[in-house]
Amino acid sequence: MKFHKDLSTNTVLPGWLLSALQQSLPVILGYLPIGFAYGVLAQKSGLSGFNTAMMSLLVFAGSAQLIAVGLLASGAGPATVILTTFMVNLRHLLMSASLAPFLRSWSRIEQAFFSFQLTDETFALHSSRFTGGRPLKKETLAINVTAQSAWLAGTCMGLFAGSLISDMRPIGLDFALPAMFIVLLVWQVKSLLFLFTAVAAGVCSLALILLGLGQSSVIIATVIAATLGLAVETWIKKKYF
Repeated sequence: MKFHKDLSTNTVLPGWLLSALQQSLPVILGYLPIGFAYGVLAQKSGLSGFNTAMMSLLVFAGSAQLIAVGLLASGAGPATVILTTFMVNLRHLLMSASLAPFLRSWSRIEQAFFSFQLTDETFALHSSRFTGGRPLKKETLAINVTAQSAWLAGTCMGLFAGSLISDMRPIGLDFALPAMFIVLLVWQVKSLLFLFTAVAAGVCSLALILLGLGQSSVIIATVIAATLGLAVETWIKKKYF
């Protein structure tokens, strides 16, 4: 926090906004290149620049947007795109249910705005923030706005540079997303129980993917790992407390 205090004395920006920007930095560094990749791929799939940018503004779902672009490029119809992206984003039900108890004092409009900008990355960030106390509402919303702004900025850069890039693979932008998740995961691991749950989720997800379950493996692995973590925590409390 010393870094945050020093910054606030040398800038006109309020402390809560500086804190939001500081906490969002890993997400920003991940969203800029992935948003860039989405912008390039969307342009090459035939999606107009306006629709590409509007999707990042109104949909704001990284994996779903990339999947939708791939489906549109292959000639899939609207119903297929909507159904597929709906299934991919079902995990948001679990994320929302996890954070809902911390938002009970918020108005419906504030909850809706927060939920609209909730992503895997901001969920990981907010999970550690909420469990550590009740952070400022405006700081929380600023984190979400900052994250979407970074995604939209990456999208726009990808649109401008799309005509200059013929092949995305040599650039290696696909590594940015897993790298960002690794950083966010490290922030979450505060005990051996958290580490056990994280490893269990990874192992279960990998096993389910190898079995051919596809995107649903994320939801199933999350439920299994969370159940195992809760069972271990309950056993520890009964045995030692």
